[in-house]
Amino acid sequence: MKHKNIVFIGKSLDGFIAGKNGELDWLDMIPNPEQNGMGYYDLMDEIDAIVMGKTTFETVINFGIDWPYKKHVFVLSQSLNKVPNKLKDQVTLLKGDEKDILNTIHNKGFHNLYIDGGKTVQNFLKADLIDELRISTIPIVLGDGIPLFGILPKSLVFDHVKTEVFLDQIVQSHYKRKR
Repeated sequence: MKHKNIVFIGKSLDGFIAGKNGELDWLDMIPNPEQNGMGYYDLMDEIDAIVMGKTTFETVINFGIDWPYKKHVFVLSQSLNKVPNKLKDQVTLLKGDEKDILNTIHNKGFHNLYIDGGKTVQNFLKADLIDELRISTIPIVLGDGIPLFGILPKSLVFDHVKTEVFLDQIVQSHYKRKR
C-alpha cells in the first residue's frame, strides 16, 4: 500500500509559520469573503488522517471553536497523557520516533496523512518522511517567529508541481519529493 505524507501550511515571506509568541492572526489578514479554501477542502478529501504536534493541538483547542476536523487526528506528544473527553473518539495520542509513529498509524489503516505543526513538520523533514509540500505564502514579513524549516541532516530535493495565486495575494506552491 502506498503512503503519502503531505504538509499544507501557511508561512510569511520570511519563512515563519507563527509569530514569536505563536501569533497566527496574520494568516487571516487577506479578506476572504467567499471563504475560499485555497486547496484545504481538496486536501481533506485526499487524506485519511491528520498528524500534529502538541503545540498545534493545544492552539486549535484554544481557538474557542468546535473541533474543526472530521478526519481522525493523531497528536504527537511526550508529555500529554489524555485528551479532552469530548475528543476521545477523534484524537489519539502517540509517542515515539517518526518512523514508529507512521507504522502505528498505517497499521490502523490510515495511509494518506496531513502533517501539521512546526516541530512535527521539521522532524518529519529531518527523517525524510514528507512526500509533498503545499506552502501558502502570505505577503507579510514578521521579522521573528516560529520557522517553517529547521536544520536538516541532508538536502531534500522536490519537484515543482504547480503554483497558484489566491485572493490576488496569497501564493501557494505545491512540490513533490523527488525520490
